[in-house]
Amino acid sequence: MRHTTLFTLLLLSILSTAVSADNKKKNDAFAVARNLETFSAIYKQLDMMYVDTLDADVTVGAGIRSMLRSLDPYTEYYAPEEMKDLKTMLTGKYAGIGALIKQNMKLNRVIIDEPYEGMPAAEAGLRKGDIILAVDDSSMVGKTVSYVSSHLRGEPGTTFLLKVLRPSAGNTSGKVKGEKTIDGITGQVMKIKITRKAIQMPSVPYYGIIPRAEGQTEVVGYLLLTQFTEDCSRDVRRAIVEMRSEGMTSLLLDLRNNGGGSLAEAIKIVNMFVPKDMTIVTTKGRIKRSTNEYKTTSEPIDTVMPVVVLVNGNTASASEITSGSLQDLDRAVVMGTRTFGKGLVQQTVELPHDASLKLTVSKYYIPSGRCIQAINYKHTGGGYKEHIPDSLTHEFKTRGGRTVRDGGGIKPDVEVKADSVPNIAVYLCQGGLDSTEVALGYVLDYVASHPTIAPATEFHLSDADYADFKQRVLQSGFKYDRETSKVYDELVEVARFEGYYNDAKEEFEALKKKLSHNLSRELDNNRAVISHLLEQSIITTYYYQRGSIACTLGYDTQVQEAIKLLNDKEKYKKILE
Repeated sequence: MRHTTLFTLLLLSILSTAVSADNKKKNDAFAVARNLETFSAIYKQLDMMYVDTLDADVTVGAGIRSMLRSLDPYTEYYAPEEMKDLKTMLTGKYAGIGALIKQNMKLNRVIIDEPYEGMPAAEAGLRKGDIILAVDDSSMVGKTVSYVSSHLRGEPGTTFLLKVLRPSAGNTSGKVKGEKTIDGITGQVMKIKITRKAIQMPSVPYYGIIPRAEGQTEVVGYLLLTQFTEDCSRDVRRAIVEMRSEGMTSLLLDLRNNGGGSLAEAIKIVNMFVPKDMTIVTTKGRIKRSTNEYKTTSEPIDTVMPVVVLVNGNTASASEITSGSLQDLDRAVVMGTRTFGKGLVQQTVELPHDASLKLTVSKYYIPSGRCIQAINYKHTGGGYKEHIPDSLTHEFKTRGGRTVRDGGGIKPDVEVKADSVPNIAVYLCQGGLDSTEVALGYVLDYVASHPTIAPATEFHLSDADYADFKQRVLQSGFKYDRETSKVYDELVEVARFEGYYNDAKEEFEALKKKLSHNLSRELDNNRAVISHLLEQSIITTYYYQRGSIACTLGYDTQVQEAIKLLNDKEKYKKILE
């Protein structure tokens, strides 16, 4: 009798749970239907009675995007006219001339900033600093960068006439034969016929053997991977095989500022360093097809060669799968700063009328079983987010028993902070902040007067070169916001508010005097950094992106620390124990 009663109670409990689940499902379905009906009714009333005529695409599109913003930043709606942007993001491909463009703050014109090697812009002879005047019959004068970019892009194989003005050296008012002056800018006007081409930014823009310093025994190969686009693993494999044939004994894989991309490509890259049939990633979602296990499927290239992976706060998604998996399997030392912490997986779904939805469908878990998602996205109250504090993370074990934690991204095995760039160098050399564009002017004049320069890794500005640049800056009227002045002003404001300023006025005045602006002194104090940035810009003009990357390796602190570690075998092994 007792067993019968227990069985009856258990059966009732199961039935009650099933009924409750069924009721919840019906309630959810009703809520969805009710809200969709309400939304439709609201728009019908707006369309019929609102004081102004509405654009359905704009108004409904805003409603859709507002709804998605309450979920997470990765779930996005792409209207039919935005599908090209989605395709470019997923594949890294677009059709255009293959060049970076930017706004020249001094001239208020859009200019060519960096032609890509082997692309139509470079093949047509376009150079850094060329001012874009017109695309076919459409004037580009006074237009924004995005406007000009949209006109330079188009279908592969289409041809257009590009009109540019190449400013004369120093942009002097005196003209030479063939030059014209347009809106006060003197130079050579050129009309160039360009055929658009399918452009795919290289996922591996640079790789090569790093020259050994005195006392170093390891032959270190460096590989920069900037994005996980389709087939990028093929480029990585080719680079590794080539460097191994050149004697590489250890590898430095640079994933800094790599925002991720294809999950499948990340697994293929990890597979190059670990055996076949190892579980790399497990995804877990609400529906069955979003829950999967991903294993390595091929024989590796090398399972013993020392590897250091460089990461930073912009290393995200597929980059974190790669670095985190190699860390969990004790296959590489991760160096740099903590990664972004994106442990979510997106999937693209086709919608009616040629639109698409990219939505988050699952979380991923790397070999130790941890998910490195740094932010919890809450969906109540219109949506909000909360960062996961370290105190609420959990411990996991690597294959060899080392302790790692979930949440908050991948914490490097060896923390090495990046080189800091002083404010004056940011304003001078990194674009968009200096209305005088004195650094750009110097670079263009230097290039105009130097048909060739030394190889990228050997080129340096001389003392005379920097003295010339310094003089230009002092005469240009260059100004920038100094952080010390901002902090000083904030301190004075707080001191006045709290009543301390009058008592310490003398000290405040003395401090202000100490912090007085001396541009000449600041240019001298920050010469090394400013020179490196100028050299990089000049080198890019001659040797394109690969030259720019090569020239930075010698003074990149994180790269140099990685090379030191790879040359210290005992320390490398100890970290992985």
